[in-house]
Amino acid sequence: MVHLLIQSKEGRSMSEVVGATHEFHEAEYAEDWARRFIPTPERLHLFGTILQQLESAVPADGHIVELGIGPAYLAEYLLERMPRISYEGVDFSQPMLTQAATRLARFGDRVQFQQADLLGDGWGGDLASPPVAIVSTWALHDLGGQAQTLHVYRVCAAALPEGGILLNGDFVKPDGTRLPFEPGRFLIGRHL
Repeated sequence: MVHLLIQSKEGRSMSEVVGATHEFHEAEYAEDWARRFIPTPERLHLFGTILQQLESAVPADGHIVELGIGPAYLAEYLLERMPRISYEGVDFSQPMLTQAATRLARFGDRVQFQQADLLGDGWGGDLASPPVAIVSTWALHDLGGQAQTLHVYRVCAAALPEGGILLNGDFVKPDGTRLPFEPGRFLIGRHL
């Protein structure tokens, strides 16, 4: 059975949460986005790198949380290759959580979902189980900027045990660029 929590723990409508200029609260938009952004060879390479890090650093039966699970491409990749982990997908978009639940239904009770605003304070304490790792790909840049990403990193640090890991594979601003980028994309050194 797949557990899908569809209400905000912060007590506000998830439609009030904005991810860059995306309309992820609209089912048609979310479905179109998922069709257009199926994993490319580059993304699959990142998934493999994340898998290697997890296999070397977390217990085989650990609980992994993904921030911004979207259509669950990373989740499916990891669940297929790590048969004993449990997995929790966190997203603010109900249409994305619905897609994720459909994609991951075959993994049964190994998977749970939480609808949450990552900029809120409560989601880290509302996780189904204590995580050994928190992962995210191509999501946190949509939160708005460095202050928002730092907030999420702090909530992650509080939720993770000593020795737990946070892996964020996201867009960065190239060193030395003079081109404008959305505020959520910043130099790699700012993530560390």
